[in-house]
Amino acid sequence: MLDLSLLVERVAPILVFLVAITLVAEICDLSGLFDVMAHHAARVAKGRVLVLWLLIVGLAVVCTVVLSLDTTAVLLTPVAITVARQVGAPPLPFAMTTLWLANTASLLLPVSNLTNLLALHPFAALGVGTLGYIKLMAVPAVVAIVATVAVLWLLHRRDLRSTYDTPPPAEPHDRVLMQVAGGVCVLLAPAFVVGVQPALASAPAALVLLAATYWRAPELLRRIKMPWLTVMGICILFLIIDAALRLGLEAWLRTIVGHGTGLGDLFRVSGLGVLTSNGINNLPAYLALEPTVADAPARLAALLIGVNAGPIVTMWGSVATLLWASRCRSAELAVDVGRIARTGALCAVTVVTAATLALAATT
Repeated sequence: MLDLSLLVERVAPILVFLVAITLVAEICDLSGLFDVMAHHAARVAKGRVLVLWLLIVGLAVVCTVVLSLDTTAVLLTPVAITVARQVGAPPLPFAMTTLWLANTASLLLPVSNLTNLLALHPFAALGVGTLGYIKLMAVPAVVAIVATVAVLWLLHRRDLRSTYDTPPPAEPHDRVLMQVAGGVCVLLAPAFVVGVQPALASAPAALVLLAATYWRAPELLRRIKMPWLTVMGICILFLIIDAALRLGLEAWLRTIVGHGTGLGDLFRVSGLGVLTSNGINNLPAYLALEPTVADAPARLAALLIGVNAGPIVTMWGSVATLLWASRCRSAELAVDVGRIARTGALCAVTVVTAATLALAATT
């Protein structure tokens, strides 16, 4: 029988974090923080597209790690496309950078991806806290980022060799609100690293930014987009997957996932994570596979590698990918689904393989 109290106990903090971090990300965007940082990167690069791209890579990694993958996909993508067009660079390499790093850079902190937050529960049952999680995932996370950047460079190196004239400055923004938003982000990062509960850190941050926005630019409050459909979808998914597991899905999956923490065992888990994420979506894929790997931290980590870094082949593999595609359409950037699938498969195989090898070597 479904235990609603346990379900609420596990899901409620995640939903509070999701709503709060969305508020933080939206206000950071509306304040002009991302816009100004991207334009500043264009000036710092001094006319070299490769340097500008590397700076956008850094911004995408930080944005994903601290503010979650959806922030990078939704808010940084249009900024990166706009800046690329303003300097006369092909926008596709910049758009692909935000798409892939939104997924592959989401391993380092629990707050980087909802799947990581979900994994904190079984990790805690195994005696692994937030700092233990970071220690376990640090090397695979860095390897995943480096591998992603390498694949991006190999695929787009010709487009990244050009130069450009100094771009125009960013549009004027409220300086005080932007500084408050930047300060909040700077404070959030160490709070997440030292193990403050994500909901307890992000909720006060959201309240501070709401108050600052009401004080400096109250008209912006009407432009904040909240993730209510995502919240409802997560609740429904939990109920569906929980029921399916109780009706026999878990027993069947255990025969497929296997057991053990050897190299082959970890590849089996991460590979299944990639396949199921691209087949359905990474969130239900994680929820369904979690009980089969919750007996060892390394197996849980391998699953996270698969469901976080792997769903970049199909457009429905992760919510971030769907949101990215929507932002590209809004920016009138043509997206070739076939090309996304081919290059995404190359990147997913490379990144998941490298990260799984790193996990096996460090556990």
